[in-house]
Amino acid sequence: MHYVSTRGHTAQQNFSEILLGGLAPDGGLYLPQSYPQVSDDELTAWRQLSYADLALALLTKFATDIAPADLAAITAKTYVAGVYCNARPDDDASRITPLRILEEHDGRTLILQALSNGPTLAFKDMAMQLLGNLFEYTLARQDAELNIFGATSGDTGSAAEYAMRGKKGIRVFMLSPHHKMSAFQAAQMFSLQDPNIFNVAVDGVFDDCQDMVKAVSNDLEFKKRQKIGTVNSINWVRVVAQVVYYFRGYLSATTSNEQKVSFTVPSGNFGNICAGHIARMMGLPIDKLVVATNENDVLDEFFRTGVYRVRKSAETWHTTSPSMDISKASNFERFIYDLLGRDAVRVAALFKKVDTEGGFDLSGKPGSDGDEFKQIARFGFESGKSVHADRLATIRQVEKKYGITVDTHTADGIKVALEHLQQGVPMIVLETALPAKFNETILEALGRDAERPAGFEHIEALPQRFDVMSTDVAAMKSYIAQHTGL
Repeated sequence: MHYVSTRGHTAQQNFSEILLGGLAPDGGLYLPQSYPQVSDDELTAWRQLSYADLALALLTKFATDIAPADLAAITAKTYVAGVYCNARPDDDASRITPLRILEEHDGRTLILQALSNGPTLAFKDMAMQLLGNLFEYTLARQDAELNIFGATSGDTGSAAEYAMRGKKGIRVFMLSPHHKMSAFQAAQMFSLQDPNIFNVAVDGVFDDCQDMVKAVSNDLEFKKRQKIGTVNSINWVRVVAQVVYYFRGYLSATTSNEQKVSFTVPSGNFGNICAGHIARMMGLPIDKLVVATNENDVLDEFFRTGVYRVRKSAETWHTTSPSMDISKASNFERFIYDLLGRDAVRVAALFKKVDTEGGFDLSGKPGSDGDEFKQIARFGFESGKSVHADRLATIRQVEKKYGITVDTHTADGIKVALEHLQQGVPMIVLETALPAKFNETILEALGRDAERPAGFEHIEALPQRFDVMSTDVAAMKSYIAQHTGL
C-alpha cells in the first residue's frame, strides 16, 4: 500500500513514512493510491471479532510495511477495557464503542454509538491512543525522536497529550485558542505537568492555530531540522483509526450484510466524517453520511449549495459546542479529491483559491469552478445545522425521553439526525464527548451539574501551565527551537 498527495506530489510514501510526516511536501494530504475493498466474506467474519482484532484486520490493509505480529501487539495494547473505562454503568466497557438504541418507532431507528469512554472522555481518544503507540513503536525502530506540533479546538489537544505523555522520544507542542474552550477542556490540557508537553494559548480562533500548524509544516527545511510531526486529523493515521468504529457500529447494528445504516456526525474539521466516507468507499454498506454543524456552518453550506466559503476569524462564532468552532475544514480536501475524480491539479488550484479568495464554487452555476455538486448524492452526503437554542432543547429532550445526558456536540448530532431519519435504515449518531466536559451548558439546560467520572471531580482547580502567544509564525518557530534545542 502506497500513499499519494491530494495535490499531486509524485514521491510515493508508505504507512510508516506518512505516520511521522503529516502534510505532504506540496501542502496536500495523504490518501491511499486506491481504497482497499472489503469483501462480503470478510464483513461476515468480522462480526465475531473483538474491537482490537477488528482494528487489526482493517489496519493490516493500510499498514502493509508493519509486521502483522507487531501490529497485533499494538492494537491489543491500545483497545482494552482498562483504557476505555469511563463507560456509563449499563455499558460494557469491554465492547469499547457500545451502541444504545434511543428510539424505534414506525420503522425508524435512532442509535447512539458511545465513543467517549477513553482517558480524556472524547472520541479523539479512539484514534489518538493508537497513534501514540504507533509513534513510540516506529521511533524506537528508527532510534529517532519526534516533535509533535498540533492545534486543537478542545478535544484533540488533551487526547494527544494524554496519549503522548511520557512517551520516549516525543515532545508535544499544542496550540489552542485562548479563552475559547470550556473550563474542563482547558484544565485537561493545561494541568499536565509532564516535561514533554508544551501548551500554547493563541490569541485568536482555532483556524488561526490550524493555519500556524500548516505554515510551520510547509517550511520543509524547518520541519526536517526540528523533526516536526502532526497529530491533527491532517495525519492520515488519525483518520484511518477512526474508520474502525464505523465498521464496528455497522456490524453491531445489523445482522446481515444486505442491511444498510446511516451515520450522523457532529463535524467541524471534517476528520471524523471523512473516516465514514473512507469506510463507505471501502464497501461498508452506509446509506447516508449526515454532517451536523453548529453556528459555524461552512460545511452545511457546501453540502446544501456546492459553495465552500471559508469564514475569517472575526466571522467565526464562539459557541457552546466549541470543538466545532471551525470555519476552514482541513480534512475537507480529502473528500474534494475524491469528488473531483482524484484530479490533483484541480484540487491544488481550488485550495490555492481558498487561500487567496476564501473559497470555491462547485455549484455548476455560471462563473463557478465546476459542477461536481451534482455528484454529492452519489457519495451519500447530507447535512444540517444546530444552534444554541437547539442544543439546549435537545439536551432536555434526550434527558426526558431517553434518560441520558449528552454533551453539546452530540446534541447537535441528535438534532440533525432526527431530521434525516428514514424508514428501514437505522441512523447511528456518533457520540462526541461525555457531558462533564461542557458542564456550563449542561447546567443551563438541566439546572444541575453533569456527572463526572472518578478522577475528574476537581480538575479545574489543579495548577495550570501554559504560554500565551500571538499568531506570529516566526515567534512560534523560535519557541519550538528554544524548547527542542535543535
